[in-house]
Amino acid sequence: MGETPKLRPVETQWVRHNGQPAILLKDRLGLSQQAVIVPQALVPLLPLCDGTRDIRTLRLAYELRTGIPLSTSVVENLIAGLEQAILLEGARFNAAYQLALDAFRGAAFRPMTLAGQVYPAEPTALTEQLESYRQASGLPQTNLKSGLSQLSEVRGLVSPHIDFARGGPIYAEVWSLAVEAARKADLVLVFGTDHQSGNPGLTLTKQSYATPWGVLPTDTGVVDQIASALGCEAAFQHELHHRDEHSIETAAVWLHYTRRGKPCSFVPILCASMGPLTDNPGPTTGSILVTEAIEALHKATKGRRVFAIAAADLAHVGPAFGDLLPFNEPQKASLASEDAGLLDLICEGDASGFLASLMAQGDRRRICGLPPIYALLHFLEQCHGAVTGYTQCPADSGGTSFVSIAGVLIW
Repeated sequence: MGETPKLRPVETQWVRHNGQPAILLKDRLGLSQQAVIVPQALVPLLPLCDGTRDIRTLRLAYELRTGIPLSTSVVENLIAGLEQAILLEGARFNAAYQLALDAFRGAAFRPMTLAGQVYPAEPTALTEQLESYRQASGLPQTNLKSGLSQLSEVRGLVSPHIDFARGGPIYAEVWSLAVEAARKADLVLVFGTDHQSGNPGLTLTKQSYATPWGVLPTDTGVVDQIASALGCEAAFQHELHHRDEHSIETAAVWLHYTRRGKPCSFVPILCASMGPLTDNPGPTTGSILVTEAIEALHKATKGRRVFAIAAADLAHVGPAFGDLLPFNEPQKASLASEDAGLLDLICEGDASGFLASLMAQGDRRRICGLPPIYALLHFLEQCHGAVTGYTQCPADSGGTSFVSIAGVLIW
């Protein structure tokens, strides 16, 4: 146990324990299956575990903030539980992390994490499921397809990463219109949301991604060139996030399905939160987040037939995501209007305007697709798009919280 314990980023959930409110802490990375239940009275101790206080100082700081006396043994027991569950930084965490990372890198491929839950693991059953979404979407959209026939070749798309049960028709609409481009591509870039990282950055891996139809091989040569531009330490610092992150996996499934099970070279890139930029707007638009990586991508993919994807959901609103009040019909209408403005910027290919718009609003709509969409637009540069579908998916049983999603075809 460290002398000055520092709590790692953890998954939290309010529960009732022995009839009393408590908070359940779990490891986001899955390094430990243990959970720690912290009674509500001790919750103020958690933010104090920032690596600057020893046990004695933690106890005194807690008493000063709450006015409640606390014994040293209570603090010691809590810290011991956090340490046992690998929720503190230090040697125990470092060893567990390295073991998990070595196992991830040493595997033949990244195994599916959503198969059997979000989609069937058996190829025929999965094909039938995705076909059913296509039928439900009402495709083909003759007007949109007719308009696109007069335009340049499709270069990419924005696809949701929500579960298929809720987002299936939206997936089907955009992917059905991108069939030709997806099948012609000899290299596919997927920019996915990294839900586990709170600091801006791009995270690479050399690991290939499996789907029920086989394996999409990661182009390690392209990955090496990007890593060289970013610096290997930065590029692979959070590589283990690829292991359980669902955003790229959902896109990989639709890509492989669209290509009728035929593999292609693949580059999965996780894009971390841009919260620090949206929460603290400044003179820089945040392009430093991706500029060097995009320049390296342009060089590495020169002469290739590239298809680029942003696996991205939009807003997350309502009590399920921390809002105090339920989201009602007028608010849903307002959300649709705000989302439409954002989608217009995407369709104009305006990466800077897209980011500036969200910086001006802060993170009040919790648009987790901001980083991958921004990276996609930055990579494709002079591009245009068309919205193929939009909806607001329920996120709780009471219909008070929602996730908005859209499909956007880009040429």
